[in-house]
Amino acid sequence: MKVKDAQFFTVVSSFLNVYLVKNRSCSSNTVKSYEDALNLLFTFLEGTKDIPRQRVSWSHFTRQNIQEFVDWLEKVRNCSRQTQLQRLAAIRSFVRYGGIVDLRVIAIQADVERIRYRKPPPALVGYLTKEELSIFLAQPNCKKRTGFRNMVFLVLMYDTAARCQEMLDLRIQDLVLHRISPCVYFTGKGNKTRVVPILPKTAEHLRSYLKKFHPAENRKRDDYVFYAYGGPQRPMSPDTVAAFVKKYGESARHVCTSIPERVHPHMLRHTRAMHLYQSGMPMVLLSQYLGHAQVETTMIYAHADTEMKRAAIQKADAVRKAKPNRRRCIRKNLLPCHGSVNNINELFTTYILVPETVRTCRFCPVQKSDFGH
Repeated sequence: MKVKDAQFFTVVSSFLNVYLVKNRSCSSNTVKSYEDALNLLFTFLEGTKDIPRQRVSWSHFTRQNIQEFVDWLEKVRNCSRQTQLQRLAAIRSFVRYGGIVDLRVIAIQADVERIRYRKPPPALVGYLTKEELSIFLAQPNCKKRTGFRNMVFLVLMYDTAARCQEMLDLRIQDLVLHRISPCVYFTGKGNKTRVVPILPKTAEHLRSYLKKFHPAENRKRDDYVFYAYGGPQRPMSPDTVAAFVKKYGESARHVCTSIPERVHPHMLRHTRAMHLYQSGMPMVLLSQYLGHAQVETTMIYAHADTEMKRAAIQKADAVRKAKPNRRRCIRKNLLPCHGSVNNINELFTTYILVPETVRTCRFCPVQKSDFGH
């Protein structure tokens, strides 16, 4: 079938191959996500509006069509609200680029920009406690070749809090396993590289793994660390990882019923982040450790830890019960000794800021640790 609007598909090609790659420096995964969104929109128009892909043009990017497309994602494809919003954002970005290339598209852009959908409430972070994690990591049968590989994969994934794709992209040259300061180089979102230190025990597991799966005589620097049946030149697939993580999660649940029903690879990243946060790692350092572009992204772990909130409440309650309820001034570390303060000038002329344990009143010649006179 002949293409109806060749200029439209020229804009599509320029958006995916030039604008996203060169102007915005998007990674290949991000470009594919935008391409998938456009493909889904074309599939929707073809299936529900009887508009073949070759006949699609700017005239079909109406507000009604885009709203029906988002509803179709939910009802037909069972996409979550988060996925729906991500697809909508990709369509908006494409239309916005079309407005830059062709002024006639600006009216369409304004129409699409008016589409509003309520953001989903932030989901609670699922993670494993230290006891649950120990049971989960004990599930692989290390006597078998694949079981040993899976065990090393899971241990390294937890220790580094890496994303699943970052683990699959690891190559031999990314491992630094000398005994002084072993570490791993990860290439994450946006092709950003970060260095993550690993525990000596994890480095020992990796050295044993390399001897078995990457013998020194056949080892190449660009070989993938984790592979399946295609050899070290082909990485293991995400579906393989999801399958054995789900399998070990189900078997661990028979031992410990508190383990979540659905254990997925990203849960290990959440688990490591929560354990580090509970151990007192500052939020800024944790954000860098996880490779987050913004600290606000890491704040989900601060909201998720119920036990830390409970401990803080109990500590505050204990302090309140231990100390008498003395009236404090509006400035920190100031307690009045002589009556009330009528204005701010009287505050500064009457009270002197001193350490927490010892107070001085200008009306008293001696220091007082107790404010009764």
